[in-house]
Amino acid sequence: MSYAIIQEPNETDSLLAHTLAPHFPALAQFESTKALKSSPLYAQLRPEIERVLSGLVQENFAPAQRQHTMTHAQTIRATAWNIERGKRLPSIMRVLNEHLVLRASDVLLLTELDYGMARTENRFVARELAEALQMNYAFAPCYLALNKGSGIESEVAGANTLALHGNALLSRYPLQRAHSLALPNGKDKMRGKEKRLGAQRAIIADVAHPAGLFRAVSLHLDAHSTQRHRARQMRLVLDHLARLTPQLPVLIGGDWNTSTYNSRRALYSILGYARRVAMGVRHVIRNHYPYPERWFERRLFRLLERRGYDYRSLNALGVCTLHYDVADVAVNVNMGDWIPQWCFWFINWALQRNGGHCSLKLDWFAGRDIKPAHDGAPQVVSDLRDDAGVLSDHDAIVLDFALASNAA
Repeated sequence: MSYAIIQEPNETDSLLAHTLAPHFPALAQFESTKALKSSPLYAQLRPEIERVLSGLVQENFAPAQRQHTMTHAQTIRATAWNIERGKRLPSIMRVLNEHLVLRASDVLLLTELDYGMARTENRFVARELAEALQMNYAFAPCYLALNKGSGIESEVAGANTLALHGNALLSRYPLQRAHSLALPNGKDKMRGKEKRLGAQRAIIADVAHPAGLFRAVSLHLDAHSTQRHRARQMRLVLDHLARLTPQLPVLIGGDWNTSTYNSRRALYSILGYARRVAMGVRHVIRNHYPYPERWFERRLFRLLERRGYDYRSLNALGVCTLHYDVADVAVNVNMGDWIPQWCFWFINWALQRNGGHCSLKLDWFAGRDIKPAHDGAPQVVSDLRDDAGVLSDHDAIVLDFALASNAA
């Protein structure tokens, strides 16, 4: 396999720059990926599309001789956070710079970052974050968006420029052998209102931390997929990691979308919701949504353990990371692109005895040959907000860990 070459800052824009935007309206007319890929237009544009979607940008903004400032030199702090496109970027920068817990992060495993999307003012979110935080970064696009997005995003002013959306790794220390791994889609991304080319990609790099070299993986599993498909995506990541040399301690973190639902199609989600109502709304909210590993998503978590990856000691088990409120207009508008309006009556009715809200555990760490630090338990950092509200629809998760060889 090939690894990305570090690009000098003045070369960065050209690496993912393209001239595909004039073709977006024509590409968006197709109702399926199969129809799109069989068209003469796609045949003409395919080399450029594949070049962009297989690209990876890597830059170094961390000081060359950074001194380790944590109390225990063998302790590594990782934060995984789905930052919801980076729509609240200035406040996200502030929180990551100033929050008592987050500011001490050695590595950030970030999901949902835009590059050239109107909904985020056409900013390069990963690069701006890395520069503001004085960290090194690697960013890989997952999707080339053919429209502005879903829900209220589709109504924002302006036009997309590069129209890219992806995942990133940020580190205070050197990132080596950075690359991405494409994962199969859980649904056809050309069906529905939000049309995209591409697929989720895991971002993988070796982190040269003073405590030792370890491999970090920023992983976003498909939301619109089945429980079996999410486990399949994880299996492909673990297979890939097993083939890499040298073998190193590994930390995987991100938004795994362990909602407990088969969300490949709206109908399956509706039927799944009806099943959970029949099981007892409060029972599911208390015993399944916070603990997807127990039953509905058990295939994924059993796979991790069979492959020698620990998740039990690396997470705040039972603490949810995404919170739904029936009064959240923006979320409901986004959901309305996908499920029929009559479903909202059913959702509101089912949740009325729980105050109109529920929470899910979607964000996780897993690791091999690492151990949680003795002086700190895994955390979910919630209520990250500014005067305008929460900065993301996900809470951040934080782990202090040590490499197994240093954790005796």
